[in-house]
Amino acid sequence: MAVTFRNLPRLAGMLGLLVLTAACVPNNTQVTMLSSHPDLIEPGLNPNFVAKAVGNAKAKRAKGQKVWCVPFARDASGVEIKGNAGTWWNQAKGKFERGHAPVVGAVMAFSSTRKLPKGHVAVVSKVVSDREILIDHANWKPSQISLGMTVVDVSAQNDWSVVKVASAGDTLGRPYQIDGFIWKAPAKN
Repeated sequence: MAVTFRNLPRLAGMLGLLVLTAACVPNNTQVTMLSSHPDLIEPGLNPNFVAKAVGNAKAKRAKGQKVWCVPFARDASGVEIKGNAGTWWNQAKGKFERGHAPVVGAVMAFSSTRKLPKGHVAVVSKVVSDREILIDHANWKPSQISLGMTVVDVSAQNDWSVVKVASAGDTLGRPYQIDGFIWKAPAKN
């Protein structure tokens, strides 16, 4: 349905019904589980981890220190990997669950490229649709925390190998290559 001024009331009614229906349907725990358990091993966003990541980043900024994506993603996800972001995908092999579809609470590993020589890591905070997610991360804008930033899959095969990240409001920036998603679950051998 095309959005026009004439059908806005109908569209608003449909949206309201959709929101009400969604509120009554149980969430898929593999995608949207929220947990405050500190030993989270299933996919999900752990509010305690995120609060720790934001608190640590704010403390660093208050001391005049640089805020980096790696410690923020490690704190926010519970995925204990060290080193440049561009090494996370390979380091996770055999240690953590990895995949090529977004999972809430997973670390999104950006590939090392000319534009991102050390790579970048962010944490998936919400799956909006099969081609759009929200992420929480640090240092996309120098030494700042960005929460709920839109990311859109622009890959030809819809496989999350190439994305665009919202930079100014809803404006999507240039394409970035993605290695995949890593989450705090032991790797299946």
